[in-house]
Amino acid sequence: MDDTFDGLSAFLAVANHKSFTAAAAGMGVSPTAMSQKIKLLEQRLGVVLFQRTTRRVALTEAGANLFARLKPAISEVEDAIAALGDFRGRPSGRLRITAPRTSGGVVLPPLVTRMGELYPELSLEISLDDAFVDIVEAGFDAGIRLGNAVEKDMVRVPMTKQSAWSVVAAPSYIARAGRPRKPEDLLRHQGIRQRMITTGVVYRWEFERQGKPMTVDVPGNVVVNDIGLMVALALEGAGLAYVPDESIDDAVAEGRLERVLEPFVTPGPGLCLYFPARMQEQPKLKALVEIVKSMRDESRTHPKGKVTNDASPK
Repeated sequence: MDDTFDGLSAFLAVANHKSFTAAAAGMGVSPTAMSQKIKLLEQRLGVVLFQRTTRRVALTEAGANLFARLKPAISEVEDAIAALGDFRGRPSGRLRITAPRTSGGVVLPPLVTRMGELYPELSLEISLDDAFVDIVEAGFDAGIRLGNAVEKDMVRVPMTKQSAWSVVAAPSYIARAGRPRKPEDLLRHQGIRQRMITTGVVYRWEFERQGKPMTVDVPGNVVVNDIGLMVALALEGAGLAYVPDESIDDAVAEGRLERVLEPFVTPGPGLCLYFPARMQEQPKLKALVEIVKSMRDESRTHPKGKVTNDASPK
């Protein structure tokens, strides 16, 4: 009798890598052997799973359906194996984390270093993505996002304090267009506008005056979806940008950018680690939470939190 699972690991490897060569390298077999595994699987299942050309490998409709249904099951199997760490007394297995690009590049390196020092048996897989990610559907163990972007049914562990934001412009732009003194002045300026990755809407700049919130739909001929590009355009004098302080602190200190409207800009939420409640007893997640809490406590003396690429201050 055929083994039901025969060839599925090869299928998952090719589907993940979108390449027979990369999948073969990952499994330590030759591309020819990998191709033969997939061929035998397709023959046994009676469907074609991959569309193959000289340039690309793509899932067929049948293959995509199989892949979508196998991913949660494989995640459960991996979790079950990782749970054996309870019997060894040490977290082990693979820990998959999704985080935004801007803040992920800041908060993750020290976290990864600490994890490696304390739990060498644990392997980490990190995906940086500014868009919203359903961690359950995508097979992640945990995510890092701003607190106001996390689903309410998730366990949240605060990582940073409130984030700081600024409206900035290059001295050349201010010399040409003038310095806005109040939020309403922005209607006569050029803003480098941001389209939110998660919602697709263009962000309205948020301010506060005498304790009351207000927003301004700043005009501008340029709309982007990346903080780094917004900063680069501001440095070129293209207009005003509403960006996280961590992305412009050096440029401000060097005089290449200037802050404006500082009394009206308020801080935003900090980052948090989050994961499904049913996963919180896993040794690997317990270890991650422990390290996050210890690093947060160590950083209490630092005034700034970190922010994500796709976020507003509130």
